[in-house]
Amino acid sequence: MDEKRFKREILQKEDNSLSPFATKNADAHRKVPIEHPWRGPFARDRDHILYSGAFRRYIGKTQVIYNAASFDEQLANRSIHTLQVSQIARSIGKVLGLNLDLIEAIALGHDLGHAPFGHDGERFLQEIARVHKMSLFFHNVHSLRVADMLSDANRGMNLTFQVRDGIISHDGEVNEVKVEPSPDKTEEDIEGYVRRKKSGEEVTTFPATLEGCLVRITDSISYIGQDFEDAVRIGLIKKSDLPKNIKETLGENNSEIINTLVQDIIEQSYGVNEIKYSPHIAESVFCLKKFNLHFIYENNMLKQEREKIRKGFFFLFEHFRQDIRQGKRNSLVFQEWIFNRGEDMGEKYLSQYSPEEIVTDYLASMTDRYFLNVHDNLKK
Repeated sequence: MDEKRFKREILQKEDNSLSPFATKNADAHRKVPIEHPWRGPFARDRDHILYSGAFRRYIGKTQVIYNAASFDEQLANRSIHTLQVSQIARSIGKVLGLNLDLIEAIALGHDLGHAPFGHDGERFLQEIARVHKMSLFFHNVHSLRVADMLSDANRGMNLTFQVRDGIISHDGEVNEVKVEPSPDKTEEDIEGYVRRKKSGEEVTTFPATLEGCLVRITDSISYIGQDFEDAVRIGLIKKSDLPKNIKETLGENNSEIINTLVQDIIEQSYGVNEIKYSPHIAESVFCLKKFNLHFIYENNMLKQEREKIRKGFFFLFEHFRQDIRQGKRNSLVFQEWIFNRGEDMGEKYLSQYSPEEIVTDYLASMTDRYFLNVHDNLKK
């Protein structure tokens, strides 16, 4: 049998087994068409993300607790979070008959552009952007920039539209009872969202696929219970602090919370073109998020080094910005970032973007430990 025909038949068989609401392999499209033997388009994207440098750096980036691995390796980092998003979404998606390759690709790639030190790092880069009158930094927008432009020595990953859309659309889920896909979404819609978001406009965008909707909701399922358990583990709060109504509805540990939410979403979303919670479960999820925000994310004990990190961002930004402006080719920003992609591509990168954009790319790529090492060495 002809190899291409054999591959088409395999992918067609896969598509025929999916839910009517699932994204089919045949629906995939990308800016530069390519084919890979024995792999579907979304499987190719998943593997490309999995073997990227940005994916490997997840392991050194904060989820909630700075430098978690330095004092307790069981605490969640960005890598653990991403893998948990993928596995939870796969578990739900399998029952709902969705495209598991697409789910994995979106989940594994959704935080590629996250800065070191979690959402604090994101806020510090936003603050720097405002000072210098630059476009604002948002991790979902930067994740798409990493995938489209910065990866593979500035050639980009050439991901499918559906995966790229899922990456850019994962952010924004706060108190959503349900998420419905926007099937008519286009590349122009993504570009318009990015422009408006970077300009500071309050704007959101919903995924084009049901798989993207699932990852959007699963993102929070993966962290609300885990963050609570991590906070208990380091003594920030006590297990008994969890409100009674949350315990009774969701459970009192991460495993119980995940099981409750997975079961509820499957029951509420089976056979319909939306991903949703039941109203009473959604209310408890919102209460747990509010509890975590007050007692964990805004807890001053957890963020004792926040001001030091903030000053570090401003210091490194200005230091490397001046190095680029002055052409100091022996600087780390040249040696370990710009020319790490090869001399020709490095020169092209320099000509395409401003020093401020390049330094933002560099800082966002850093792991927590790399950031601190560079900062402390330059401060000596």
